[in-house]
This record gives sequence, C-alpha cells and structure tokens, in this order.
Amino acid sequence: MTEEPKSPRGYRLANVFVPARPIEPALYLVATPIGNLQDITLRALETLGGADVLACEDTRVTRVLLDRYGIVNRPYAYHEHNANEAGPKLIAALDEGRSVALVSDAGTPLVSDPGYRLGQMAIEAGHRVVPIPGASAPLAGLVGSGLPSDTFLFAGFLPVKEKGRRDRLAELSKVPATLIFFESPHRIGASLASAVAVLGGGRQACVARELTKTFEEFRRGTLEELAEYYGDDRVVKGEVVLLLAPPDLDDVPGAVEVDVLLRELAATMPTAKAAAEAARLTGLSRKDLYQRLLGLKGSDGQEA
Repeated sequence: MTEEPKSPRGYRLANVFVPARPIEPALYLVATPIGNLQDITLRALETLGGADVLACEDTRVTRVLLDRYGIVNRPYAYHEHNANEAGPKLIAALDEGRSVALVSDAGTPLVSDPGYRLGQMAIEAGHRVVPIPGASAPLAGLVGSGLPSDTFLFAGFLPVKEKGRRDRLAELSKVPATLIFFESPHRIGASLASAVAVLGGGRQACVARELTKTFEEFRRGTLEELAEYYGDDRVVKGEVVLLLAPPDLDDVPGAVEVDVLLRELAATMPTAKAAAEAARLTGLSRKDLYQRLLGLKGSDGQEA
C-alpha cells in the first residue's frame, strides 16, 4: 500500500469538521449502515477517518458513505476475487505499524463475506483485531420479527437448489433457537415452500425486507401463510432476511427426558432456578423450559 498525500484526517458532522485522533496500529473491523446512512456510529466515523489504510468490498459503495460524512481517505478494494493478492498487502501494512480499517458494502464485516480470511491472517501474524460494532441485518431482523430472541442461530444463505435447501432445513429443524437466514428476493418464495415441506406449515416465521430503508417491511405469520403470500411468482424487491421460530418443545427429541429432568430439578429448587439449570444442561431455551415447568406443575396439581 503506497502512502497517500497528507490530508486532514477526520469526518464532518452537522457541517462541522471533527479531526480524527490517531488510532493505534491494528485491523479494525468497522460495521457500516445497511441502508440508512445515519446508522453509523461516531466511533466508526473516527476510525474510517483516521485509519492509515481503508479496505472495502466495493470502492464505489464505500465512497458514498465517505462523501456523506466528508471523510478524505482512499478506499482499496478487498473482496473474494482479489483476497489472495490484496490480503498479504494489508497484512504488510500492519507489519509496518499502520492501522487498517475493513468495511463491507453494508453491515458488519466477516458476516457472509471473505473478511474472515483477513482476520485470520492478522491474528496469525500477531496483530490486534478490533471490532467496531454497528448495524447488522440479522440482529435488526431478529428484534423486529417478534420471534424469540433469547437464543438464535444465524445460518447464512440457504442452498440454491431444492434438494440442498431441504437437506439444510432438515439439519436445522430441531435446533431450539430462532433461525436467521439471508435470502435472495428471487428465491424467497421457493425457500418458504421448502420450509413448509420440511418443517410443516404451522411454524411461525417472518420475512424482513429492506431493513432500515424507505420501504422497510416485516411480514409475519405461519410458514404456510407466508409461502402462500410469496408464491405465484410474486415480484419481491430488495434484500431479505428470513426468520423461523424455534420448534415446539414437544417436537424436540427427548421431550419426555426433559420433563423428567425438570421435575427432578424442581423437587429441590425454585421454578426459575430449575428452568435455568435445565437450560444449562440441555441447551434449550430457559424461557421455554420455564413455561414447560409451569405447565407440568399445573398438570400435577402443584403450586408454581
């Protein structure tokens, strides 16, 4: 990476130029907005404005953000097609004692992009890796979905082909967590149909579209209802996050064993503590186990 002409380091906020403080040599993984450019943190602005080297997926996309906040810093491309060449150059910059900031086109770097390779290389070379948290499509979708959020699994993209998609859904069908997927707007109907075939139509789900943007939409319902809505070649635009509710506890293998465990624990400790201990031992949701135990006590004629 060649040295750039010296320019004022910093960012512009409300038409006021804020000088950036020097930042220590490290690889900074900077989350950027997923749609609304106001969803940027002050720490991210300072890092983007103060970093010696700025790497990004697409320089044109990142330039929009830089121009919005008056950041004078030249972005270098780092993506899956040039990672083998660009990665060592970025590590060399770290070796020289320079600071390197990495951003993706939107959201948090390393989530469904090749940035994890650079992170691994930096760690192996003995450099600090510093996350600068911010916008995240999976989390934005989760908190707006109305589905359980105490335990969740982000599973990336579902396979494109039908068989692979069904196999993947079958693998995850009994996971006691809300499942979160990225999906193409052109495949959301097919993915929902696959989910109905594998998981049944009664499971609650949510399709979150265009998060943080002008036409943001949350469509909630059962898988059957959503599959019907997005069927018939419905035209869907924008980026999509698909969320599936956890399976009912009765559908999880070993439910009888879970009931036995809950009863044994409840015999020696309060309900809430028994549920928490059962969650630790089984990996199931504490909230679901608590409700399960209340139901068991009710059926047994005990007081909670």
